Amino acid sequence: MSERDVLVVIPTYNERANLGELLQGIRTHAPAADVLIVDDASPDGTAAHAREIGATLGRVDVLARPGRQGIGSAYRDGFREGLVRGYRRLVSMDADLSHEPRYLPDLLAATEDADVGIGSRYLHGVSVVNWTLLRLAASVGANAYARAITGLPVHDCTSGFQAFRREVLETIDVDRLRFHDYAFLIEVKYRAFRSGFRLREVPIIFVERKEGESKNGIRTVLRTGLAVWALRLGMR
Repeated sequence: MSERDVLVVIPTYNERANLGELLQGIRTHAPAADVLIVDDASPDGTAAHAREIGATLGRVDVLARPGRQGIGSAYRDGFREGLVRGYRRLVSMDADLSHEPRYLPDLLAATEDADVGIGSRYLHGVSVVNWTLLRLAASVGANAYARAITGLPVHDCTSGFQAFRREVLETIDVDRLRFHDYAFLIEVKYRAFRSGFRLREVPIIFVERKEGESKNGIRTVLRTGLAVWALRLGMR
């Protein structure tokens, strides 16, 4: 991989406890990748801790934002920064260790003959660990709903573990992506698909976060449901 080949963009809010294992895992499994932490003024000192780890591991930058603005906004800012810096491929990844770095090689390999690689929890049945049946049913149902409304040809429409060729993000125009929360994850796939890009899923095992609290809630689910229709009807 070239010096400006891969940038892993990781939004954070109070993820200090997970950073050491996460960043070491990225360096182990994707040693040539650079990392950009997009932190929304975490009270637990996530940004400062990321800088400390980066001083040891190298090639870990921090984009500090003044407050919580949503995961979609964080990815937009991170992708925009990566495009400006000239990276060939950009990866989106959660900080809570549910997206295990060991899958990075497979995710990046998918972008060698496709345009978007998607880490899929549902490609071969269900590959989720430590979720309640209610949460699992909600996720499976949300994905079926999103597929039915948008026509997306993927099993895991809401996956946040993704790799993009820069041409995808340039064509769909990062600044035109409008959703601020988890609807963003559907929006970016939908716009890539509608622009004619090839999407390829790779199987992952999704393990519920080890530390911290989930940022999802019923309001997020409802907003995402409405966002799917907004995309389909061309309202956003």
